[in-house]
Amino acid sequence: MPENHTVAFLGLGHMGGPMAVNLVKAGYAVAGFDVVPAALEVARAHGVPVAASAVDSVSGADVVLTMFPSGRHVLDAYQGTGGGPGLLAAAAPGTMFLDCSTINVDEAREAARLAIEAGHRSVDAPVSGGVVGAEAGTLTFMVGGDAQDFEAVRPLLEVMGKRVVHCGTHGAGQSAKVCNNLILGASMIAVSEAFVLGEKLGLSHQALFDVASAASGQCWALTTNCPVPGPVPTSPANRDYQPGFAGALMAKDLKLAVNALQSTGVAARVGPLAAEIYDTFAAEGGAGRDFSAIITDIRNKSGQDKQEPHQAAQDDGSPE
Repeated sequence: MPENHTVAFLGLGHMGGPMAVNLVKAGYAVAGFDVVPAALEVARAHGVPVAASAVDSVSGADVVLTMFPSGRHVLDAYQGTGGGPGLLAAAAPGTMFLDCSTINVDEAREAARLAIEAGHRSVDAPVSGGVVGAEAGTLTFMVGGDAQDFEAVRPLLEVMGKRVVHCGTHGAGQSAKVCNNLILGASMIAVSEAFVLGEKLGLSHQALFDVASAASGQCWALTTNCPVPGPVPTSPANRDYQPGFAGALMAKDLKLAVNALQSTGVAARVGPLAAEIYDTFAAEGGAGRDFSAIITDIRNKSGQDKQEPHQAAQDDGSPE
């Protein structure tokens, strides 16, 4: 049993729910809460004790872990809304506030400031790895906070993830996350455009994959999350683009990256364009599909609704 750790886990959605389950399995005392009743029921069914409210969950906790959709949700929960007490006021002095949401860097720094001024400790630790990683306990955590606070939360994070990286002071975890997803979003667009171009030029998916995956075009978007079915059997493309990492989440994360680019004055061109592409993709039906389904949008806008007949035959292993 982990020594004396009671965790208030707020936000039991597709990511938070499995993360809370893994903490329970590891022996942590968890009090979960979510504003969505269905999420509470799923968590309860998987063995996560649930509280009557967010404030109730914090009672007796020495770690308050939040997994929320946006920075506004985090700041509102910390401070309270509608006259009710916030999490900072409800928690015992010295409580560790561990935010695993993906939010703006400036919001993460503000959340840390509020927590510290209220007499608490603060760490931001956004995650990478998607729902599959959350369920398997193989997430990557990018952590921002003081060195001693990082060491304090490391054992807890290692239950939910396979890689935990201390990136620097408050906000550094969010900084690493937006930089990583800027690379990811842009590279998936490039890989998808290359496959559609290959289709137009008569290349089989397998031939292009065999070349690029062993050449200078190699990247995670190609070798792990390949946007066409066949070359990587575990990629979402083989499951009709069921996420995975949904298009709506990529659109959100790229907006956060653009906010950071603008606030720092970086003369970026690819990042803002990638954000615009994914924003349109999510609005036009791609929100709930894996972000690699951007290839279908590129095909459609290229006057190619589906892969060419000879293309599909080659990829199915038929003679060329």
